[in-house]
Amino acid sequence: MTDLEAYVSQPGREDLVKQVREKINELNVTYIYYQFISVTGRIVGKGIPADHWERTAERGFQLVYGSTANLFVDRHGDYIGYGPEAMELVGIPDPETFCQLPWDKRVARVFCVCFRNREERENPGMALTADCRGNLKRFHQEFQDKYDMDLRVGTEPEMMWLKRGPDGKPDGGFSNPYCYHIDQFESLRPVFMRVIEYCHAMGLDMIQGDHEDAPGQLELNWTFDESPEMRTGLGPLPPDLCSGRTGE
Repeated sequence: MTDLEAYVSQPGREDLVKQVREKINELNVTYIYYQFISVTGRIVGKGIPADHWERTAERGFQLVYGSTANLFVDRHGDYIGYGPEAMELVGIPDPETFCQLPWDKRVARVFCVCFRNREERENPGMALTADCRGNLKRFHQEFQDKYDMDLRVGTEPEMMWLKRGPDGKPDGGFSNPYCYHIDQFESLRPVFMRVIEYCHAMGLDMIQGDHEDAPGQLELNWTFDESPEMRTGLGPLPPDLCSGRTGE
């Protein structure tokens, strides 16, 4: 049995797949992002209509191996990691990561683990070593099995909120560079209040935040969780935040 076959045959997975279908119907989700993490932390993957959930949960989707390196090229113009002649990886969704997106409730996302193609001549269906999240899940399981302990991690991400100049390019920070000043933190209130709203909907727990020492620099901290779950939860910012449409 290959790694891929063993993964989709895990005890209890079939019930989880059925539970996701019930959630899809209950929430009227029509489209799902099937996501995984690139080697630089980018969210990559495919979008598939929710009608095909069961088939995709069993068979997965295919995508070029180079997507694990953002499908970028090096300075010589060659694809990083894999050439254009390479086969395609297989992404298998983790049903327990299914989550409706609060900024567009017609859409949900699910994170995936990647495997080598079923038709590879060498190691078909083997766990893909370029899959960062998949590696973390496996390493964490080995850690648990060996030490009977959980590896947990919290994060303190910081981000810059910049103004847009007449030419459409960044033109300085939104606030002044006064570290921990509440008036500067307050100026970014629409941002962190929207983040809190989305976090409640997605099961994330923000514990504190502050204004840092650069213009527009905001820090939002999160409670610790098991490593794979933390990495899954803190994906990219939603489009309405990134574009500045925060409103009040």
